[in-house]
Amino acid sequence: MHFVDAKGILTGNGGRTGMNVYRGCTHGCIYCDGRSKCYQFTHPFEDIEVKQNAPELLERALKSKRQKCMIGTGAMSDPYLHCEKEIGLTRRCLEVIARQGFGLAIQTKSDLILRDLDLLEEINRTAKCVVQMTLTTYDDNLCRILEPNVCNTKRRIEVLEILREKGIPTIVWITPILPFINDTEENVTAILKECARVGVKGIIDFGMGLTLREGDREYYYAALDKHFPGMKGRYVKRYGNAYELPSPNSRVLLKLFHQFCEENGMMHRPEECFRYMNELPERYRQMSLFDL
Repeated sequence: MHFVDAKGILTGNGGRTGMNVYRGCTHGCIYCDGRSKCYQFTHPFEDIEVKQNAPELLERALKSKRQKCMIGTGAMSDPYLHCEKEIGLTRRCLEVIARQGFGLAIQTKSDLILRDLDLLEEINRTAKCVVQMTLTTYDDNLCRILEPNVCNTKRRIEVLEILREKGIPTIVWITPILPFINDTEENVTAILKECARVGVKGIIDFGMGLTLREGDREYYYAALDKHFPGMKGRYVKRYGNAYELPSPNSRVLLKLFHQFCEENGMMHRPEECFRYMNELPERYRQMSLFDL
């Protein structure tokens, strides 16, 4: 872990406003796209870069915004890494968001988010808060292989249930679905049933498969050699060095996925889920420059 003073904290992309207070990750997920060389890490991925001035930068940035909006975090680096328990940068940023009256769309795999339930409730009461949680496998033994350093699927489902009880809307990412590993109807159905049970608003999937780029491909294949002997050969034979690796079962799984979500009233198109997460109710979109 090392500390830096960042020059800025907010980024904009396609109408979204986002931030990341950390760079790198310690969750150890074997499929993590964040390891890709295209992101130009100049330090080891597990050596977390801590943007120590993030709360101050965020305070200034939000004060200068003319209109309230949703602030996203967690797309590139989980805001609840292990170091967050001691450093508390994410919590301080949530305090800024709550104080300034902005909305929040936050993505994590960690149950540490429950530490900040008071702030999530406050943001949801004064604007809007959406929590996103990734669920890839219902089998917790497999989860310990795929996502070894973070809470298991059953615990994440408990978190989703607690959030529902507190009136905080949730979105689930059922991705990636790894060819020959978790791409079964049994696995997908089990996750979908739990999502319906705990009242998830929507589920995001990008085609029931996996993407691999230079950097994360090598890490993923090393993990396959360790945990699934012979699996790497099946991947190379079927996909070569392709970026997109759809499951051989993708057509069946996608039909199952969309039909289940339709029947249970859950959003299931990525654009629909993103629109929901990015929209702040009109009554909160007041001009902020003149309200300070």
